[in-house]
Amino acid sequence: MNRKSFFRTFFKKFVGFSGNAPDGIFKGKALKFPKKIQNLRKQILTIKGEIAIKNKILLPESVSWIIDTLLEKGYQAYAVGGCVRDCLMGNIPHDWDICTNALPDEVKKIFRGEKIVETGIKHGTVTLIKEHMPFEITTFRSESTYSDNRHPDSVVFEKNVNADLSRRDFTVNAIAYNPYDGFIDLYDGVNDIENRTIKAVGNSDERFKEDALRILRALRFASVLGFTIDEDTSSSVHNNKELLHNIAVERIWTEFCKLLMGKNAVNILRDYVDVISVFMPEIALMVGFDQHNPHHCYDVWEHTLHALSYAESDIVVRLAVLFHDCGKPCTFTTDDNSIGHFYAHAQKSCEMAGQIFSRLKTDNYTKNTVLTLIKYHDRMIEPTEKSVKKAVRKLGNAEVFEKLLKVKSCDVQAQAEPFVQSRLQTLQQILQIYRKSKNDDSLIFSVKNLAINGKDIMALGVKQGKEIGHILNILLESVLDGKIENNRDTLIKKVSEIISN
Repeated sequence: MNRKSFFRTFFKKFVGFSGNAPDGIFKGKALKFPKKIQNLRKQILTIKGEIAIKNKILLPESVSWIIDTLLEKGYQAYAVGGCVRDCLMGNIPHDWDICTNALPDEVKKIFRGEKIVETGIKHGTVTLIKEHMPFEITTFRSESTYSDNRHPDSVVFEKNVNADLSRRDFTVNAIAYNPYDGFIDLYDGVNDIENRTIKAVGNSDERFKEDALRILRALRFASVLGFTIDEDTSSSVHNNKELLHNIAVERIWTEFCKLLMGKNAVNILRDYVDVISVFMPEIALMVGFDQHNPHHCYDVWEHTLHALSYAESDIVVRLAVLFHDCGKPCTFTTDDNSIGHFYAHAQKSCEMAGQIFSRLKTDNYTKNTVLTLIKYHDRMIEPTEKSVKKAVRKLGNAEVFEKLLKVKSCDVQAQAEPFVQSRLQTLQQILQIYRKSKNDDSLIFSVKNLAINGKDIMALGVKQGKEIGHILNILLESVLDGKIENNRDTLIKKVSEIISN
């Protein structure tokens, strides 16, 4: 039985898959035919339908086909970069990159008849679309100086994979693999993955001066993967942080959002706040700012970080938590008892966050939603139907109200211990009232939920225009205040009264 037939039989009989073997990864020693199948099964780790076995990668069928096709034509070919790193970590790669010594025109010729997109042919990259999936195939290359700290002034195509790996950013991303040569790991990236370390390839300063975005990529990888940053690389990140001024703000925003969504985001923000402050100087004002208030046990920045540690994986919520108190240092006052106060800090925070979003050219939905959450994060909501419905109406969106409660919860959990439980209980009561109201058609949040509409008001003699909206808002306020019921007859009667007056 050949190797391919073995795997097909194995997956069908012992793992429960039929047909072609699923895409997957190997982890550890290269698989050999075992004497006892139970010994093999002990090595299996099922991850979302994929199989991990020690020290060898079972490539997806399309990737194997691309590599084998290039090899059959006499070229070198490897899977490289993040896909290899992810496999070694037991994760499913989002995409697969292949490197080769075949030139772009040669790659196009080899795969004639397939769908090819010339995504970066100047830099040696073509994208092959196979089964609706893109696979980037890039010629081995070395790069010259980076005058703009972002793009190489020129690219030289190479014949050896070693030269290609030497130009990459971090050791964990500088590993190449094919089933015949195994892992090409010149910079001990496998060991760094095992030790959960982000380390620059070669000289850290040179790597960051070549491409300053790598500074943020180091922080992003450490945050998302839960790694620490090598001491030398970390020092270089701090020392070269000003190079970020040379990077397009859109690229910075993309990397920062990925960083913020990482599982290690709080620690990275704490350790590298000086780096983040290069493009968000507003953040620096919070660091070490004592609140002098019994409701708080941390300075403004530590309060923010602790609040962020409770935030779910929602970029809007995390951004709102990050910036919700950024205006506090600018609004700080003390009373006669030396107690600190931050009157109108929400409005100031909203203003400062708005400047950040405008400067970094964020999308309008994210900007507007986050600013709304910041604006109302400290507004009092009583655990009553009337108060909850008014709050939802004020926000204008039930989804935003739900996010506001999450922001409030994060904020409360990072406050002084004596106040936490009672405030969390109040938030829970508010949430329960909201959920009940949301599922009860007799309860309303906006004029859309009223038992009558603009046409009904026009039928009573009111001309089309702003007056109709004005009357609808009066009706809504009356219903929310409990003065009248939300039924057609009562509302029609109320409209008649408004018109007659």
